[in-house]
Amino acid sequence: MHKVLRIFDWKTYSFTAIAVIAFSNIVVELFSQTIPNVLVTFFRNAGEVVILGSVCVFAVAWLLKARPHNRPKRYEVVVFDVFGQKSKIDGIRTEFKTHDVAWSFMKEYKKTYPLCNFALVSKQIKQEKQTIFKYI
Repeated sequence: MHKVLRIFDWKTYSFTAIAVIAFSNIVVELFSQTIPNVLVTFFRNAGEVVILGSVCVFAVAWLLKARPHNRPKRYEVVVFDVFGQKSKIDGIRTEFKTHDVAWSFMKEYKKTYPLCNFALVSKQIKQEKQTIFKYI
């Protein structure tokens, strides 16, 4: 009998085809879903950490900067004459409990007495040096 030489073997082809299909499925799955999902999750978590860290840094900086202020309980309007010396005008109110009321009175005094200057200062018992808040 005459032996036929086969150039193409179906068994080898079928095994190769199955391997290529399986491998291509793995590659497609790996590059289309697995790697992107891992990277997205990593960068999402990294973004959350960066945002939360920056919020914490700004909160700590704010807490360190925003120390409790010792606000004065009383305010005083000081009158200065043309030469810059402290003087006294009879009949005007000079002691106030709130900043806004003292500022309002000081503006009215400036309109009434244009040649005088006025300073709004804090009046604290323990403090030797007075702090000028406004000067007109």
